[in-house]
Amino acid sequence: MQTIQNTTGGREAVLPGRFTSARLPAARPGTCEWPTLALFVATVAVLLLGVTVLSGLWLPLAVGVTALALVLHSSLTHEVLHGHPLPSRRASEALVHIQPGLMVPYLRFRDLHLAHHQDSRLTDPYDDPESNYLDPVVWGSLPRWRRGLLKFNNTLLGRLVVGPLVGQAAFLRADCRAICAGDGQALLGWLAHLPGAALVLVLVWQAPMPIWAYLVACYMALAVLRIRTFLEHQAHERASGRTVVIEDRGPLAFLFLNNNLHVVHHMHPRVPWYRLPELYRENRSRYLARNHGYVYGSYAQIFRLYFLRRKDDVPHPLWQGR
Repeated sequence: MQTIQNTTGGREAVLPGRFTSARLPAARPGTCEWPTLALFVATVAVLLLGVTVLSGLWLPLAVGVTALALVLHSSLTHEVLHGHPLPSRRASEALVHIQPGLMVPYLRFRDLHLAHHQDSRLTDPYDDPESNYLDPVVWGSLPRWRRGLLKFNNTLLGRLVVGPLVGQAAFLRADCRAICAGDGQALLGWLAHLPGAALVLVLVWQAPMPIWAYLVACYMALAVLRIRTFLEHQAHERASGRTVVIEDRGPLAFLFLNNNLHVVHHMHPRVPWYRLPELYRENRSRYLARNHGYVYGSYAQIFRLYFLRRKDDVPHPLWQGR
């Protein structure tokens, strides 16, 4: 699962508990969204296949397949927290209560991500829990080694190599501080998560795949998810200009469940993943006007442009302080 805390450490000055109130969707699907439910079943089946059968055949293949299944499971978890695929919220959340990606509790992902959907706060170093920008004052106080690490993390190569480690460290640090400050919602998220994570590890221990190989797959899944989050938001004076469209229809778009059409998702967060491409095709000019032309043609283009080059500086270029 993707890390949903500020991945550059920009939340260090934030009071614990700022992002713990769940803003649950008011509307639910009237009927079961069968494409999502069927994909969930298929994803779990592929995950089990990787951990069991493929591990006995060729471990590198098993690790790769398991990682891709974990990416897709994370994308399906994102669908659940936005109100899909069942009319009952509790029934939908039961599907993802156990997180095979291990790293992020579902309840924390839900609460923090729904807070992120307040578009007026997008990219804010303090008020957006998914921002990758720092307050320039905080940036100026960091030691040189950490600045270098965060600069590397702002290249696509850096996001793939060290991004999961940087993000997870910041996430755990912030949640530990919140829990120590008495944040019951953060504590509940972890208490609800740990038994399921332990169960996953026990099941893997009984399977042909070694525990270390499964943890490598978890790390690889986090790395792939950072391709999606790498530039989905930018600093812009207007909130409407902060959210990207990547007009990709390839394997990554499928793994991300069309969340590459990110401005469409932000404008219609309760529309299921399989309807987003049609909605975009029918209203392309509207969405590109909405986000002020923040658009890329494909993930291949993004790799060409930013694999070794930073798209953004780490300090927020428009931050005026408070």
